[in-house]
Amino acid sequence: MASTLVLVVVFVFDLVAFALAVAAEQRRATAKIMKTTDSNYCLYDSDIATGLAVGSLLFLIASQLLIMVASRCLCCGRALKPGRSRAWAIVLFISCWASFFIAEVCLLAGSVRNAYHTKYRTRFSDDPPSCEILRKGVFGAGAAFIVFTGIISELYYVSYSKADDGYLPNSRETGIRMGTYN
Repeated sequence: MASTLVLVVVFVFDLVAFALAVAAEQRRATAKIMKTTDSNYCLYDSDIATGLAVGSLLFLIASQLLIMVASRCLCCGRALKPGRSRAWAIVLFISCWASFFIAEVCLLAGSVRNAYHTKYRTRFSDDPPSCEILRKGVFGAGAAFIVFTGIISELYYVSYSKADDGYLPNSRETGIRMGTYN
């Protein structure tokens, strides 16, 4: 039977990760071109979105680790009972890791790109500098994949728990036991 405590903790971690990713999307860096008498330069506002995205990334990693430790990562431990639950557990395991990877890439790439600020100045006669900022929606995509990962990982854990209800495979030895003939 699936542990309710594990499901609740994973849900809370995923909810916090989602909230931080949405907050990072709302607070991503913006830039303005500042003009002085001798040069133009980019002025960036606060860089809080990078910290929010890293926090979201860490909560998502903690959630994934908790599910994988609780289920012994599907590959460790005893064999699962054959049937529909085992098949779903395998499909959901692969889907869980795929959506987790996409969410992590969105959050990590977004936080790195959001933290990057162009620092060069141009002379007044030159073209204004390109104030590069993070494209809108990167953290939003990460938040969407956090939701997918949360749903899929909890379904995986429930399917795994159904397939792991004390099943012991038939382990008959083909050799001759010699213990009683000593």
